[in-house]
Amino acid sequence: MRSAEQWFSEYGESHQNPTNKAIHWVAVPLIYLTVVGLLWSIPQPQWMAQLSWLNWAVVAMVPTILFYLLMSLPLALGMLGISALCLWVCSALQAAGQSVLWWSVGVFVVMWVFQFIGHHVEGKKPSFFKDIQFLLIGPAWVIAFLYRKLGIKY
Repeated sequence: MRSAEQWFSEYGESHQNPTNKAIHWVAVPLIYLTVVGLLWSIPQPQWMAQLSWLNWAVVAMVPTILFYLLMSLPLALGMLGISALCLWVCSALQAAGQSVLWWSVGVFVVMWVFQFIGHHVEGKKPSFFKDIQFLLIGPAWVIAFLYRKLGIKY
């Protein structure tokens, strides 16, 4: 597996333009949230529904956080915090009687449109066209930038 720095260096090659970077700062975390929301919305089997805290979003987070853990403990902890926040948002939307599914689909589509606009401005294809794992690198790239600003080593 590549190191966090190797991932971020390669990811950063197609994220140099300030407009594209700004779009990614908003779109990447929101896309992560919407993917959590889409997974949250998958109907649960009866055995899973008996555990109020367990759903497909939580199940998918286990290998996701393990992926980040292989990169770096601090990054994994940051992504665990972001993931918990995403679960809380989904729970709050559901408790408010909102459709987590339709909210997630709508925001997902809009954010991907912005992502492709950003890459058009950049003049480079999104990294995930080269390697699908870059879909997991984007959120960690945002966290890593925040860590560097705060002086946190990862």
